[in-house]
Formats: sequence, structure tokens, C-alpha cells
Amino acid sequence: MPIPGPRTTYRYSEHFKATAVRLSHVPGVSVKEVAESLYIHPFMLSRWRKQVREGEIVSKGVELDKNEAAELKELRRIKKKYDRLKIEHDLLKKAIEFTSTQKATSSLSSTTAKKTTR
Repeated sequence: MPIPGPRTTYRYSEHFKATAVRLSHVPGVSVKEVAESLYIHPFMLSRWRKQVREGEIVSKGVELDKNEAAELKELRRIKKKYDRLKIEHDLLKKAIEFTSTQKATSSLSSTTAKKTTR
């Protein structure tokens, strides 16, 4: 349950906003990933992108650090790989569960079949 009282509101500089918007325009990187890496809500970043389109925030003079862009791309690649491994892991768990239930079922039917023929 939230604590009653005034909420903390953060004020971000125009430079921070412009840099965040520029990072969100890096090819292969989504708005959500940039927002997560900057610890801001994706809606806030989308609003800043809209403000840049409307000219309220100027992002043309902001230089992007190549290391930050490369880090975001690497983060995206690692997240994709992680998601794929998670899917593969779940699939293997289901396969193991299926084969173990098949063995248990087939072994029960073969033992009861032997008993009924005697």
C-alpha cells in the first residue's frame, strides 16, 4: 500500500530529455528498452519524443555517446537471447514431463497386460 503524502517528482534537464530521445532513435533499440535503462517510465520517454517532434525540446545539437548506443544494442541482443533460452527451457521441461508420464503409463499397462494373460 502506498505511503500517503506528497509524491517525489523528478525534474529532468532538457539535455537529459534530448539525449534519451536520441537514444530511442538508435536503430534496433526500442523505447521500452531505453526507458528501462534510464529508469524512467516508457510513457514519459514517448511524451518527450512527441515534444521533440513538436519542437518543444531540441535534440539536434545533442551528441550521442557511442558507448551508450553500443551498450543498448548489446542489451537488446542479450535480452533476445535470454527470451529464446527461456522458451527453449520451458519446451524441454514440457518434453521431459511428457516422456516421463508416457513411460509411467506404458509401464503400468504392460504389467497389467501380463497379469491378465496368466
